[in-house]
Amino acid sequence: MNQEYSADIVLYCHFLYVLGVLIPIPLIMIGGWLDWKWVRNLWLRRLHLAMIGIVVVESVFGIACPLTVWEEHLRQGTGSEVSYPSGFFAEWISKILFQDFEPWVFIVMYLVGAAVIAGLYLKVPPRKPQY
Repeated sequence: MNQEYSADIVLYCHFLYVLGVLIPIPLIMIGGWLDWKWVRNLWLRRLHLAMIGIVVVESVFGIACPLTVWEEHLRQGTGSEVSYPSGFFAEWISKILFQDFEPWVFIVMYLVGAAVIAGLYLKVPPRKPQY
């Protein structure tokens, strides 16, 4: 497998991570209202909280996302310039993920996201598994 394909796979994993943080938010809201049992799964909710926590810590402390660093490293290949995704999906996912905002904008977005997820953790609390 060449480096471009490997970089695309890292990009797809990065996108799945973002979806893993975003998609549960409305599902937990709806599931709390409709009493869906799975939205109160303890390990799922802790994982969700940890995922946004990792993003917040990285952004607040100025740590580059390892997935971004890895993808850029793979795209550099042997040349000095970074190649960009050439496939349809990779190109659009890259445009969605990588916006040219000031760093403080990302920090605020991630902190708001973390506050929403933490609020949902309190409003629709997880339940310990019963054996």
